Amino acid sequence: MSGSEGPVLRRTIHSDRPLSLRHTLSPHRRGRSDPTHRTLPDGTIWRTSLFASGAVTYRLRQPSRTEVVADVWGKGAEEFVATVPGLIGMLDDATGFAPEHRILVEAARRLTHLHLGRTGQVFEALVPAVLEQKVHGVAAFASWRRLVTRFGTPAPGPAPSGMAVSPPPEVWRRIPSWEFHRANVDPKRARTIVEAARVADKLTPIVDMTHDDAYRRLRLVPGIGEWTAAEVCQRALGDADALSVGDYHLAAVIGWSLVGAPMTDDEMVAYLEPLRPHRYRAVRLLEVSGMAVRPKFGPRTAITDHRFH
Repeated sequence: MSGSEGPVLRRTIHSDRPLSLRHTLSPHRRGRSDPTHRTLPDGTIWRTSLFASGAVTYRLRQPSRTEVVADVWGKGAEEFVATVPGLIGMLDDATGFAPEHRILVEAARRLTHLHLGRTGQVFEALVPAVLEQKVHGVAAFASWRRLVTRFGTPAPGPAPSGMAVSPPPEVWRRIPSWEFHRANVDPKRARTIVEAARVADKLTPIVDMTHDDAYRRLRLVPGIGEWTAAEVCQRALGDADALSVGDYHLAAVIGWSLVGAPMTDDEMVAYLEPLRPHRYRAVRLLEVSGMAVRPKFGPRTAITDHRFH
């Protein structure tokens, strides 16, 4: 096999524990039309990324519960293949996770294949997280799709049609304000992305920092708060304790699922405190298990079109 930038590299991973590409990589998908992520009906996952050595398109397949095959095209191929174990969750360590609630105990028993993956790509996780701040997911996904398609580069190799690579920080930094406006991104989120792009080289080192230090570094960027920092750390670092405090629905879901009543953010934080450093792991188990209770309280978040404001 060969791609547009030379022969494909292949890495086959054998694990001593069951894996699930679908569950481990699903948090990285930003809507059904995400140009950087495509899941095929047979479970094959295609993704794009930008490494220091260049852009890549990679294809992940899972022939068995303990085997993953990664094929990669592009100039960053060799750099990417070294990250595959972390990406598919093999570096995830659940030591010390001992929930007492029967739902979490049952979810952990059933979902032994659910692991938290890490991309190591801080800025690539940051931009879509900022776009999702305080807006409906549908609107954020549309903004991400438009901006990546408009300012990114075509995916290398034989990627599915329409896939693209998210642009580097220097390109995000130069996107004109009117282009953000056309993508339905308000000035505050646009400024946050541009400011983060200016200091992207100072954010990359958080992959080797502790949980607290990573949060502190991210939150030095104006416009990045606790929720955004958590969303970035979940995906780029595989941080098992990155609780998305401030999420529009999360506290209510945790409350109704585990105690049968709604919670505030503060109540959720207090309730999950005994599960440190695995609070995000508990959330993912609840989400994936299908045992989460998602009651309907009032209208959904409104979809705001900032292009007409």
